[in-house]
Amino acid sequence: MLNILYLFQIPMGTRNPDDNGPIDFSSPFDVMMYIIMPVLMILLYIFWRRNKKKNGN
Repeated sequence: MLNILYLFQIPMGTRNPDDNGPIDFSSPFDVMMYIIMPVLMILLYIFWRRNKKKNGN
C-alpha cells in the first residue's frame, strides 16, 4: 500500500529510478567513473592509512 503512495509523490518530467539503464562499458567515461576511479580511491585510502600508521600519528 505504501509503495503505491510513494509512486504518487514522484514529480512528472523528472528522472525517476525506473529511468536508469545498464552501464555502457564501451564508453570510456563510464569505465573511468565506475571502475578506475573507485579502485584508485580505495588504493589511495589504503596507502594513506599505511603511511599514517607508519609515522605514528
